[in-house]
Amino acid sequence: MDGQSGSKTPELKLYNTLTRERTVFAPIDPKNVRMYVCGPTVYDFAHIGNARPVIVFDVLFRLLAHVYGADHVTYARNITDVDDKINARALRDHPSLSLNDAIHAVTEKTAKQFHDDVAALGCLAPTVEPRATDNIAQMIEIIERLLSRGHAYEASGEVLFDTKSMADYGQLSKRPLDEQQAGARVAVDAHKKNPGDFVLWKASSDNEPGWDSPWGRGRPGWHIECSAMSQRYLGEVFDIHGGGLDLIFPHHENEIAQSRCAHGTDVMANVWMHNGFVQVEGRKMSKSEGNFITINELLATEKFGGRQWPGDVLRLAMLMTHYREPIDFSIKRLEEAERLLAKWPAAELGDAAPAASVMDALGDDLNTVAAVQALHALAQEANADKTLLPVFAASAALLGLLPAMAEIDEAVAIEIDRRVKARLELLNAKNFAEADKIRDTLLAEGIQLKDGKDAATGARVTTWEVKR
Repeated sequence: MDGQSGSKTPELKLYNTLTRERTVFAPIDPKNVRMYVCGPTVYDFAHIGNARPVIVFDVLFRLLAHVYGADHVTYARNITDVDDKINARALRDHPSLSLNDAIHAVTEKTAKQFHDDVAALGCLAPTVEPRATDNIAQMIEIIERLLSRGHAYEASGEVLFDTKSMADYGQLSKRPLDEQQAGARVAVDAHKKNPGDFVLWKASSDNEPGWDSPWGRGRPGWHIECSAMSQRYLGEVFDIHGGGLDLIFPHHENEIAQSRCAHGTDVMANVWMHNGFVQVEGRKMSKSEGNFITINELLATEKFGGRQWPGDVLRLAMLMTHYREPIDFSIKRLEEAERLLAKWPAAELGDAAPAASVMDALGDDLNTVAAVQALHALAQEANADKTLLPVFAASAALLGLLPAMAEIDEAVAIEIDRRVKARLELLNAKNFAEADKIRDTLLAEGIQLKDGKDAATGARVTTWEVKR
């Protein structure tokens, strides 16, 4: 039932924060569906609140790949590796290193931990994962456009966006400019024309990372990074932009302002999706409350509930609440998810299509609550009737919750091996685009590839495993 088969595309309704309406999703190009999600700032290990958007949009990625075909979907999730918090952590943790080496040590360690953590949660890798520091030239180009079009100005060594230059600034958050108050995350600075104006480029001291620019050595502001990376990999206008509810203002509002004013477009993304907040045992998560918990602590320590928790239990606990609703992450909820998973049969991925009940639920604004209920009912049926196991497996894979299997079907394994070999041949021929398509297709089917080198010959080798 995917977009490549010629069958009718299933209806998918999504709630759009921009319009405050739930409408049928219609991609700009069904053969090039594009989604951008704000990723981590890599200065510290990701906490359980950070896990929620990664899981939510992983499910949407899987659904889009199933509906439109894996090679027709591009999922971009960035890594922010230039930020004042990173600078501070680098100076704190690596005082004996040079600034660049200290920053590199922090960002590489944190990015690796993030990847390990979200993989343990059953999340597929995005199609592309751009880093802010690899896109400085693109940021400078957008800032130059904003200056030339009268939407930005230079002041006190900074380049700032002029919020009053955009007549309809505030559409996403529904916060009119004249009602916004300075303070909180809106800085009060004398050199600003308007209190809500925000930094596009700021000067760097010798003790701060910096890049050459038309305005001197400096570094980008927070918001410009995502505008540049999304435009580079998805275009000036794309289909879906996602992230946490806390990013609506100012981050996403300012992304929209920059991108629209730079490119002269009516929208940046057609659909804006935001997941709700995460509480821990009924309280807002914070270090001062003593309930700040990282993904790694849940997976590998006994900090929460006196035990370690499997990644699939953490994932299911998240999906048992609708993505737009606030979630109370509790020991009780984890125990409930664990009991549910224990009742599900081991199954093998094959050629079966997901159950209509699961597809309908996910098509209804990613209603994972109803999808989990439908999947549990199907699990009970499959426990009694083994012929339903392939349908259960396909349905569970859409949610990233495929239970572990004893052995994969031999015919399926042979086909996977064939595709892995074909990808290796493409890599050796330096045809990276086609090789990436095979990797991405396998990822969307729940097959994770791991590249390495033969210890004896040094030749490139690839192994694979089925992810839950």
